[in-house]
Amino acid sequence: MQPFDLTDLTGQVLNLTPAQGLGIPVALVGAVFLALGAQFQHRGVGKVEAQLGGAAKGLSVRQLRALLTRPSWVIGTLLLGLAILFQLTSLYLAPLIVVQPLGAVALVITALVNARVSGMKLDRATIRSIALCVGGVAVFVTIAAFTAREAEITDSQLITVLIILGAVLLIAAVAFALLRSRFKAIMYILVAGILYGFVATLAKVIINRVRLENFDVLTFVCVIALVAGTLLGAYFVQTAYASGPPDLVIAGLTVIDPLVAVTIGIVVLGEASGAPPLAIAAFVVTGVVAIYGVFQLAKHHPQNQR
Repeated sequence: MQPFDLTDLTGQVLNLTPAQGLGIPVALVGAVFLALGAQFQHRGVGKVEAQLGGAAKGLSVRQLRALLTRPSWVIGTLLLGLAILFQLTSLYLAPLIVVQPLGAVALVITALVNARVSGMKLDRATIRSIALCVGGVAVFVTIAAFTAREAEITDSQLITVLIILGAVLLIAAVAFALLRSRFKAIMYILVAGILYGFVATLAKVIINRVRLENFDVLTFVCVIALVAGTLLGAYFVQTAYASGPPDLVIAGLTVIDPLVAVTIGIVVLGEASGAPPLAIAAFVVTGVVAIYGVFQLAKHHPQNQR
């Protein structure tokens, strides 16, 4: 095994084309829309919850219908739609493991906006938790930018992703049916983040297949799986808004989501197949730090102490 040389990384980062580099600012703009959309949606869900009752066991059909009449929720949904558009564009331009984690920027924006709106000052423990989330993801993305490679996705790799997603959907549905009365905000956030990690991966797959004009049966299965994962994830997100502050929800989505997507990109799709062992170890360490930050945010956030 050859020793790890930083000059190797210098050469590797130059392999990102200008178009791939453009994916980074596009993803950052999407993160801004994500933060603002989350704040507006959280406000809408809060008003519906106050009007129709709590959502400890999940939002009811009546509550979901009521959300459609709340201007703040509708505005938030439109902003999230723009966030998705920018995210898909960034996925079209650049490797998944480079742009997907950049959504963590939305966590900082959401935390600042929510603190101002709620009139609640962020304490030291909350700020430290946010720093762990964003710092872990930032280092993760920096390493990914040096080591990422676009790789052709084979049918066998795609089938593996779909099988894992099917198992996740089944486990999530069973757990929710049996344990919904015990679910807390962090549980809804974890499930939503995992589902959206698969959604991001499938979006990348579909984009690549459309680019290659590959419209076979497997492509349409991916579309169906993407829609199913999006809808179920959206339900968990809306319920999480009724159970916790928006920056906690965004922390879960912008940390758990990209870590799941990146893990799939590394393990299944081979986007980091050329990464040296030290980089792989750094992926693991920074991922653990970011996830730890999410749990610490759930524990120490002032709005969760009420």
